[in-house]
Amino acid sequence: MAVDPTGDDLARVLEEVPDGPFVMLNLLRFAPDGRTSYEEYSRRARPLLQRYGGEVLYVGDGTTPLVAEEGQDWDAVLLVRYPGPEAFSRMVADPDYQEITGLRARGLAEAVLQPTLPWDSRRES
Repeated sequence: MAVDPTGDDLARVLEEVPDGPFVMLNLLRFAPDGRTSYEEYSRRARPLLQRYGGEVLYVGDGTTPLVAEEGQDWDAVLLVRYPGPEAFSRMVADPDYQEITGLRARGLAEAVLQPTLPWDSRRES
């Protein structure tokens, strides 16, 4: 299962997400014994996130789902605010970031990364 965005994924985000702040929803399922690797990635990614104007809004462990189909529960949830899609793209392309992506990949069995926009930013049709 893919846990890292591809170049095509990044191009689509740059094309489809409007310029301006957005929050990236991260749903994380850790690989066996992967939490330590992901926590090291997270520790090392924070200064890079700040370099590009991002901030962690929330990180927490998932507990027993109240409403979910089988397999829809997650080990952790992370919300990260970025100033815009271009800043996100520059961060993930940064050589310092690329150096630590292996920690993330080893730590995760499955992930969902989904850009989200506030409802008040929706354009009326």
